[in-house]
Amino acid sequence: MSDTARSNFIRQIISEDLATGKHQRIRTRFPPEPNGYLHIGHAKSIVLNFGVAEDYGGHCNLRFDDTNPHKENVEFVESIQADVRWLGYDWGERRYFASDYFESLYEFAEELIQKGLAYVCDLSAEDTRAYRGTLTEPGRNSPYRDRSIDQNLDLFRRMRAGEFPDGARALRAKIDMASPNINLRDPVLYRIRHGVIHHQTGREWCLYPTYDYTHPISDALEGITHSLCTLEFEDHRPLYDWCIEHVSVPCKPRQIEFSRLNLEYTVMSKRLLTQLVEEGICEGWDDPRMPTIAGLRRRGFTPGSIREFCQRIGVTKADNLVEMGLLENTIREDLDQHAPRAMAVLHPLKVVLTNLPENAPAMLQAQNHPKDSAMGSRQIPFGSTLYIDRTDFERVPPKGFKRLVPGGEVRLRNAYVIRCDEVIEDEHGEIVELRCSVDADTLGKNPEGRKVKGVIHWVDAAQAVRAEIRLYDRLFNVPQPGAGGRDFRNDLNPNSLRTLTNCVIEPSLASAKPGDRYQFEREGYFIVDPDSTPERQLFNRTLTLRDTWGKAQGIRK
Repeated sequence: MSDTARSNFIRQIISEDLATGKHQRIRTRFPPEPNGYLHIGHAKSIVLNFGVAEDYGGHCNLRFDDTNPHKENVEFVESIQADVRWLGYDWGERRYFASDYFESLYEFAEELIQKGLAYVCDLSAEDTRAYRGTLTEPGRNSPYRDRSIDQNLDLFRRMRAGEFPDGARALRAKIDMASPNINLRDPVLYRIRHGVIHHQTGREWCLYPTYDYTHPISDALEGITHSLCTLEFEDHRPLYDWCIEHVSVPCKPRQIEFSRLNLEYTVMSKRLLTQLVEEGICEGWDDPRMPTIAGLRRRGFTPGSIREFCQRIGVTKADNLVEMGLLENTIREDLDQHAPRAMAVLHPLKVVLTNLPENAPAMLQAQNHPKDSAMGSRQIPFGSTLYIDRTDFERVPPKGFKRLVPGGEVRLRNAYVIRCDEVIEDEHGEIVELRCSVDADTLGKNPEGRKVKGVIHWVDAAQAVRAEIRLYDRLFNVPQPGAGGRDFRNDLNPNSLRTLTNCVIEPSLASAKPGDRYQFEREGYFIVDPDSTPERQLFNRTLTLRDTWGKAQGIRK
């Protein structure tokens, strides 16, 4: 087992099963429904299922539970595969679809009918719900529950042949309408659906199995030993066990539930995520504000940081709400270690150096990482006209301000100490230029007795590269959007995206490629957007350098 493996109750069960000889090899599966993009909650399941299989020398299958063709499509299938690979996992030749088993599932349904354990029911969906009862009242038997085996076989075969319209009939398991577990009150196993084109089987079927019937049998057909799922399926486990117990499948998987990931300041419901996309609140499934894996990737998160986050939150039986700060700090730790440094000015203010020495170097040397010399260094052009960030100058500074002020000094990163001598305004009174003098004795050093409190970043004006920088922030203003039944859209953060189109970056970034990550000094961590081109460099902010969210929002921890 790898050094990164961390004990939890699921690993304890697996270790015991191997020690007692119950299983010789572990086989798990990650079984998404291809009806949307994966989100950070799915990442927890991916890391668990693939990680457990890897650590115990077993296998993890990738299986698409594609039993609802009206909500599923190939785009989602492809995006799911891309996300799993990006996270660092490989299913090899073990990619399956539940639709691969449609014929076998149908045959097992006939087996249940022949055993007297399933029947064709003519109740409408509304009447079926009414007959099911409530949490405090038992259900009532369907008037069609006692059809003969021959009648049920005939009707079921005619359902497959397409003789009946949608909703006219359904195949139901015959279990117990008085069961305290509503999931065992004769659940539907098959329903009729005409007019849909399945992304794998086309128009071959008009009869589709339900998830609760398909899932356990698919697990059994694949030889899954431990079927790991989230807590909302705990009440479905008796039905899972009933299905594999009453048909002639080759193995008996064990379903084990764990708590799903609930994360502050976001939503995990596919329905709500779909709403964000379809209503144009977010710009697609890979919008960097979305909690989808595709969105986090475009935002600049790394696979390693997401895997580490999933390890840190652990696997338990208790539902909890994970702080967004834990996820953000995990990526900060990763990027602080691996992201090269660079300088970018987000709000440019022109600075003219009035006394730059004639022998001043035209290029300055800068380390790519202050803690890792192996990352090397780069050349930065330096001339008499620069850009600094407008927020680094104040005519009337607030208390504690340590940057540039009239008559004050500041050090330019990797360069000289400068003093602001003159402030130039336009006809509207807006500051458009600073004129500063250079202390020629301070290039790259701090002379004895010289104290300069502030260090600011800059970009040479002559060789600056224009860039568009998108400042992404949390999508919602409150930890639990939509809590208390309110519309979750009322909790949206209006400042979740700010686009700056007049930024300047150092020329070394002109050749940056989509996916490259950097720490822009004093600004945060950024990634080159997939839509970026050499003619139009686009950067997305991943995170600020430190967690300032609580302070900015007035939130008391």
